[in-house]
Amino acid sequence: MTKNTILIVDDEPVARQSLGDILKLENYNVASAPNGQAAVEYVRTHPVDLMIVDLRMPGMDGLEVVQVVNQLSPDTEVVLLTAFGSTESAIQALRLRIHDYLLKPASPAQIIATVKKGLARRNARSKTIGTSITDADESTPVFSLKDGTVVDLSRRQIKQKNKVEHLTPAEGRLLRILMENEGKVFSPRELVLLVQGYDTTQREAPEILRPLVSRL
Repeated sequence: MTKNTILIVDDEPVARQSLGDILKLENYNVASAPNGQAAVEYVRTHPVDLMIVDLRMPGMDGLEVVQVVNQLSPDTEVVLLTAFGSTESAIQALRLRIHDYLLKPASPAQIIATVKKGLARRNARSKTIGTSITDADESTPVFSLKDGTVVDLSRRQIKQKNKVEHLTPAEGRLLRILMENEGKVFSPRELVLLVQGYDTTQREAPEILRPLVSRL
C-alpha cells in the first residue's frame, strides 16, 4: 500500500523535527520545507497528499502559501498550525479551503487525528472523482450548454472547444448546487454551509463566498 506524503512547512527547525517524528511513527512519508517558497517549489515537483503549514513565517506567510498550492495542487489537504489564533485568520483559513486550524502547541493526538481525518476526506474525494461518467450519471451529471460548453461535475472540469478549466473541490460543489437548483434563491450563509460544510454568520458568509463566485 502506498504511503501518504505529508509536507511540513515551518521556519522553526524544532517544530519541523517534532512534527516529522510524530508523523513518521504513524508510517507516513514526511517531507519538510523551512519557508513558503521552498514549500511551493516542492509541491511543483512532488505529489503531496496533505500539508501542515505554519501561519507566520518570514517572506511568504502560511495563507499565501496555501493560495498558491490551491492552484498547483487543488487535491492537497491543508492544516494550518499557528501560535497566533484570531477570528480573522480563521475566516481566511476557511475561505481558502483549509481542512483544519490548530493552535500551537498541538498535542500529538490532535495532530494525528486531524491528519487522518484530512487524508480520509482526500481519499473519499479521489474515489468520487475517479468514478466513471456512466456509473455516476445520477450523482455527478454532465451538463451541455447551448454554446457548446460541457460541464463535467464528476471530474470538476469545464470544457469549451479546446480549452479545459479545472475547478477546486469547493468551486465544483458550488457550481453543482447552482446548476442543479436553477431559479432557487440561497442566502450566502446557506451556500457556505452547503459548499464548505460549516456554519458562519450572515456578515462573514459573503466574504467567504466572494473568491469562489468571482472565479466561477
